[in-house]
Amino acid sequence: MLEDHARLMVLFEQAKEVVGRKRLQKMVYILKKCGFAFSERYSFHFYGPYSEELSTRIEELCNLGFLDEEREKEKGYYQYRYHLTDRGVGFLDHSGVEPSDMSHVIQKMDDHSSKFLELVATMLYFDNFSKEEIEDKVKTVKSQQNYTESDFEEAWRFITDLKVH
Repeated sequence: MLEDHARLMVLFEQAKEVVGRKRLQKMVYILKKCGFAFSERYSFHFYGPYSEELSTRIEELCNLGFLDEEREKEKGYYQYRYHLTDRGVGFLDHSGVEPSDMSHVIQKMDDHSSKFLELVATMLYFDNFSKEEIEDKVKTVKSQQNYTESDFEEAWRFITDLKVH
């Protein structure tokens, strides 16, 4: 029971804090593409891969008091900060879920902006295509982002580095 919720809680335990709903969506998607056991289904949305299931689980974790969501006003929009509560840590300790060590991937993602993670997640979403086709698709569906060739090169290095670990 609540096994999928507990897996998400492991992410928050290892990340300490996640700032931004979009960032959270991209982090879970990238971790899932790296082989970590997240069950949320994703579809393509305005900001790349998006999971309604993930949004619902996060809301449930907040309602249960396992996750704290702080809302901050930031330049005309709201920014959300998430961290595991003491109650969440207690639940996780008794959940029986074997935590996967995601910390190395989380750390790599923490070194990059949400815009960059959006690019990586979008590229991974189209990973059944060739490199050139992926770049063409991203340029089409994300034309407003104006990603440069160096952005793509950095994203490819990031993806290659993820596959090594």
